[in-house]
Amino acid sequence: MSSIHVPNPRRRRSLSILAATLVAVGPAVVPAIATADPGEPTLVLVHGAFADATSWDAVAAELRGRGYPVVVVNNPLRGPRNDAAALQGVLDGINGPVVLVGHSYGGAVITNTHNPKVKANVYIAAFAPAQGEFVQGLLDPIRFPGSQLLPPALQVRVVDDPTGVAGRNVDGYIDAPYFRTIFAQDVSIETAADMYAHQLSAALNANLEPSGSPSWATTPSWYLVSGEDRVIPAAAQRFMASRAAAGTTREISSSHASLVSQPVTVAETIVEAANSVR
Repeated sequence: MSSIHVPNPRRRRSLSILAATLVAVGPAVVPAIATADPGEPTLVLVHGAFADATSWDAVAAELRGRGYPVVVVNNPLRGPRNDAAALQGVLDGINGPVVLVGHSYGGAVITNTHNPKVKANVYIAAFAPAQGEFVQGLLDPIRFPGSQLLPPALQVRVVDDPTGVAGRNVDGYIDAPYFRTIFAQDVSIETAADMYAHQLSAALNANLEPSGSPSWATTPSWYLVSGEDRVIPAAAQRFMASRAAAGTTREISSSHASLVSQPVTVAETIVEAANSVR
């Protein structure tokens, strides 16, 4: 990997403290964020299914320690169109360039987000669908065998959801006995238990809704493959990376939860993308 630039902290003194610590919960609560240097990007982190915004904690801390403004988005996990619209609302509150980062299903969300502020995409063990593809289809066991995200590990439940039919929806989640083995086999038992406690279920529609025109077709993109992934097989990740991030793909020996197990390496990939837009 190429050397990583560490920004000069003196250039960041006028950053809002809020901009460095914000977890965005929706467009209505996102204030305008401006960097001290209009050429420096804000790093916007989008979590995936079976996780919440806390999955980015260690990566966000590393990036903030390097002087970058970071926004961690609470992804609704309802479907790419709905969730990309929510993300657009967050981007409306940011002044200056943006690097969008998606983990897992969060990659489908940033793929469906088109905003001129976004100067680079970063995919962390993430879905990067082409137009018309859908998440479940990219887990095709014939082309890409190896995903363990199947029953009985994958369970469903009915939830209250204003975006669903009659205010209800069917969501999927990973059952407790399987969570660490499938999602995060390279973190401690204690860390996995905390991740499970923060798990958010995802609408089944999020896996089945066809993707729109991909932002990676027009936006420079990076991809960090998790070589030991038991959710999205590494072969599927390499396939998507070859289309979306040819020449800027890295691979590490990691579970699906590389952002938790190897936060420094994940942060370095994000910084590499950020350096490209400075």
